[in-house]
Amino acid sequence: MSQLSNQEVQDYLNAALEFKNGRQSTIGQGKFAVNMFFENSTRTKSSFQVAEMKLGMQQIVFDAEKSSTKKGESLYDTCRTLESVGADLAVIRHSQDEYYNELLNRNFGIPIINAGDGAGQHPSQSLLDLMTIFEHFGHLDGLKVGIIGDLSHSRVAHSDAEILTQLGSEVYFGGLDSWYTFEFQAMGPHKTVDDLCKEMDVVMLLRVQHERLSAEENQGFSKADYFEKYGLDMRRVNLMKSDAMLMHPAPVNRGVEIADDVVECDKSYIFKQMINGTFVRMAMIESVLKGAN
Repeated sequence: MSQLSNQEVQDYLNAALEFKNGRQSTIGQGKFAVNMFFENSTRTKSSFQVAEMKLGMQQIVFDAEKSSTKKGESLYDTCRTLESVGADLAVIRHSQDEYYNELLNRNFGIPIINAGDGAGQHPSQSLLDLMTIFEHFGHLDGLKVGIIGDLSHSRVAHSDAEILTQLGSEVYFGGLDSWYTFEFQAMGPHKTVDDLCKEMDVVMLLRVQHERLSAEENQGFSKADYFEKYGLDMRRVNLMKSDAMLMHPAPVNRGVEIADDVVECDKSYIFKQMINGTFVRMAMIESVLKGAN
């Protein structure tokens, strides 16, 4: 996200909004996409699949658990194989931070869309978040956005905080002090959840990423304690401004970072984010296919 100019971000949002309003494109007609997900995914993977089909693409089925990476084949060799058999686009999620550098620095000749790299970046989620906020407020500059939760392990937090700051929003943070690392300290202050709910235009929750926590951190984690200190219940929702937005990249852990009755409350945009995800990913795919022609 840090490599995109403000105008490029707006161009993506405009294209996504055009798709949402009914614009059609057959730029993917006769082309093949491969979705290579080495980590679990529901929203991102299915959203990319639908986006590809809407643009006329066919899909090469790829199952990481049954691929030759399980025999020791490198990511690069796997990608070169799929390119060789006819893939025109690779959408990749991988547990390794910046996995794409290995591909970009070698002889890999088709476009890559990063669907999430380790605890690094998640550009398509970031763009759909921006689209959802832009739809609601009509602008991004000057807004106050509070990001609450597992900051240090969240690629969404990294992507969103960077680009929102670049676009002129004020970013604030909440959650465990130990997750509020120097990177986030450089972008905005840390506040209590109650204060964030009172002051923010957008309250964005993050899942606690137990798969990235140490065994010691997981052993000492209490869902009840976390929810009491940092979770969003209706009491805290009622502290929010009348036009404030509640967001979450999902999957949500009900009763941990968010109460069950809050997930689909009037201020929640969680499922609207998912709807917008398909259109943002259509815009991304269209852009990289145009660049590859």
